[in-house]
Amino acid sequence: MPSQLRFNGRVVVVTGAGAGLGRNYALLFASRGASVVVNDLGVNRHGDGNSTKSADTVVQEIQRNGGKAVANYDSVLDGEKIIETAIKTFGRVDVVINNAGILKDASFAKMTEKQWDMIYDVHLKGAMKTTKAAWPYFLKQRYGRVILTSSNSGLYGNFGQSNYSMAKMGLVGLANTLAIEGAQKNIYTNVIVPTAASRLTEGIIPPDFFNELKPELITPVVFWLCHENCTENGSIIESALGWAGKCHLIRSSGCILRQDLSSDVTPEAVQENWSKITDMTSTKRFNSIQEVTGDLYNIIDQLKNGASSDNEGSPMFKHSYNYRDIILYALGVGATVQEPSDMRYLYENCEEFAILPTFYVLYGPIGCMNTSLLQKAIPHLQVDMTKILHGEQYLEIYKQLPVEATVETHYKVQDVLDKEKSAVVLIQHDTYDTTNGEKLASGQMTAFIVGTGGFGGKRTSPHSIPLVDPPARNPDMSITQQTSFDQAALYRLSGDLNPMHIDTSFAAIAGYERPILHGLCSLGFSTRHVLRAYAGGDPNLFKSIKTRFIKPVLPGQTLRTDMWRENKRIHFQTSVVETGTPVVAGAYIDLQDVKMEIPQTNPCSAKDNIQSNAIFTTIDEQMKLNPQLAKSINAVFFYIITIDGKPVAEWTLDLKNAKVYKGRPSSGKADVTLTLDDKDMVEIALGKLNPQLAFVRGKLKISGNIMLAQKLKSIMDVNKAKL
Repeated sequence: MPSQLRFNGRVVVVTGAGAGLGRNYALLFASRGASVVVNDLGVNRHGDGNSTKSADTVVQEIQRNGGKAVANYDSVLDGEKIIETAIKTFGRVDVVINNAGILKDASFAKMTEKQWDMIYDVHLKGAMKTTKAAWPYFLKQRYGRVILTSSNSGLYGNFGQSNYSMAKMGLVGLANTLAIEGAQKNIYTNVIVPTAASRLTEGIIPPDFFNELKPELITPVVFWLCHENCTENGSIIESALGWAGKCHLIRSSGCILRQDLSSDVTPEAVQENWSKITDMTSTKRFNSIQEVTGDLYNIIDQLKNGASSDNEGSPMFKHSYNYRDIILYALGVGATVQEPSDMRYLYENCEEFAILPTFYVLYGPIGCMNTSLLQKAIPHLQVDMTKILHGEQYLEIYKQLPVEATVETHYKVQDVLDKEKSAVVLIQHDTYDTTNGEKLASGQMTAFIVGTGGFGGKRTSPHSIPLVDPPARNPDMSITQQTSFDQAALYRLSGDLNPMHIDTSFAAIAGYERPILHGLCSLGFSTRHVLRAYAGGDPNLFKSIKTRFIKPVLPGQTLRTDMWRENKRIHFQTSVVETGTPVVAGAYIDLQDVKMEIPQTNPCSAKDNIQSNAIFTTIDEQMKLNPQLAKSINAVFFYIITIDGKPVAEWTLDLKNAKVYKGRPSSGKADVTLTLDDKDMVEIALGKLNPQLAFVRGKLKISGNIMLAQKLKSIMDVNKAKL
C-alpha cells in the first residue's frame, strides 16, 4: 500500500466551499493536514441572498474533527481579501481551488447583459482575481497549485447557457496560459470538469441520476492534482461517478488548398475540399503554440515540394472509406446476393460485415495515377498512359481491416528494370490507419511500360517477390463465374479510372477491340473464390496474395478459378472459359488457417424486427382519437431510430396536423430531431427509462428546440396504457 498523501503545513483556499464539491474539498484537505480557508457568500445557485452560515458550518465541522480552518465571506471579485485571510491567519497560501459559481440560464435571444456579466464576474473574473492575488506568494516560494473549475457546458455548449458556457471555456484558456507562465516556478494549473450533485445541478438532473453524482467521488482527483508530488500541468481532467479522464483539444489533419507557394487559395477550392478540412477521423493533438507553428512550417515545406507529398517528400495518397465503398467494391468484383458467403460484403447490418482484403490493392494503381510516380521513376522517358500495364501484384494484410477508416498510403519506387521491350517499375505501397498510425497492409505493384525498354538498365531486382507455379496435378477445386458486361464500368467506380476500361477509342489505341476488364477486378473474383473454397468465406483468414496478369478479360466473359491446396497456401490460376486462356497465373493466397466449411445460409442476421414501430403505430391511433392533444403541442418531431448505431427507421410526429407517419417530415423541416436506439425508444415509451436520464447519458440525441422535446411526455403518458 502506498503511504497516505498528506498536506501537512500547506494552506488551501477553496472558494464556494459552503456546500457540494467545495465543502468536500475543504473537508478532505483538512483531514489530511491542510489549513483551509473556507470561502462562501452563502448565496443560492442564482447568486441571490447571502449568509455566513454555509462557511461557518463547514469550518465548525473541520474543527470538530481536529482540523484547522477559517471562514471567509468575501466575493471572489474581492479575491485579494480571500487570500489576505489565508496570509493573516496561517501565514502562507499554497493551493487555490476556484470552485465558486452561480447560474443565470436563459436562451441567447432572451439573455440580458446583467445575466451575462454576473456569470462572467463570478466564474471567470472572480477566478482570475483570486488566483492573481495568490500568484505573488506562489512565485516567491516557488510553489503553488491552482484548480480552475470548468464544465461540460463550456467544452460542448448547452441550450440556455451561453453565458455559463462562455465563462467555463474561458477558464480553459486562462489555465493554458497560467500553466505555461508558472511551470518554471513549480506552479501548476489544471482544470477540473466535474459532474456532481450540487446547488447548481439540483432540479436540472433527474433525481435517480442526481443521487449517484456524489461530490466525494470527485474530490480525491482534485486532491491529487494539488499535491506536491503531482506534476500534471495544463490539463483538463473530467470526473464523475468515481471515474476520471483527461480531455484535450484536437485538430483534423486538414487539407492544403493550393498546389505550391506561388498559387492562391480560391473559395471554390475551400468548397471542394470542405469534407477533408472537417474530417475528424484523423486528428492531431498539439501541446503548445510552438508545436502549432512548427506544423505550419511543415506545410510550407510541403508546398515547396508539391502538396501531394508528405512531410518527408515521399508520394502519399489519403483516402476515407465506409460501408458504401466496401459494398461497391464487392459488387465490382462479382459478389452477389445469390451466394451466401458474399452477403458479409454486401450488407452493412450483417453481424459478420467485413471488407474483402483485396480492397487494399486499389491503393496501388490509384496512387501511381495520382502522384505521377511513374514519370518520376523514369524521368528520361515520356510515359504514355495507354502503354501502362499492371503486370504483377503482391498484398499482405497485417491485422483485421476496419470497415470504416481514413488511411494513408505511402509509395516508394523500389527498382526500375529494363526488359528490352518494356521498362518495369517495382512500386511498394504501405497503407496506414491515420487514427493510430498502425500499418494495415503492404503491397508491391509491378508496372510494365510498353515500348520504353532498351535503355541499358538491369534486368533483375532483389526486391521482386517471386511467383510460384501450382503443383503438377489436376486442380483440387474449381469455381466458375460469369462477369457482367458492365463489370469494368462498375469496378472503375472503386477508383481505378484508367479510360482503357471504359473508353472504346482509348482501348483501340492500346490495341484492344473494346474496353478490357481491370486485372485487379479478375483478382477480386479469384480471391472471393479461394476464400469461399478454403476459408469458409471468412476474409479474416486472408494473409497475403501474389499474382501475375497474363492476358486481358473482356467484360461478359466467364472466369474459372482452379485451386490447389498446399497446407495454408492455396495456389490458383484463373482462365477465361470461352477461350481456355489463362489470365491470372503463378498466383497464390496464404491463409492464416484453412476452413473448408462453405456456408450454405446467409451469415447475416438482418435486424428487420424494429420494436419501436409499434410505439409510433399506437401514437398514430391515439392522435386520430385525440387531435386536440396533438395541436396543444403544435410542433413537428422527427425520430431517427437506430440499432447498433446504424439508422434503421425514420418516423415523423406532425403534431401541428395530428399526423404520424413513417419517413421524413413532408414539410421538409422538423422543430426537433431525436435520435435513439430502438430498445431505448421502447423503454422510454413504457416509462422504464427517464428521457432526461437518456439524454444525459447520450442515449438520446436531440437537435433543434430542446425545450419542445419536454412536451412529448404528455404523448407518451397517454399511450403507456395502450402499450
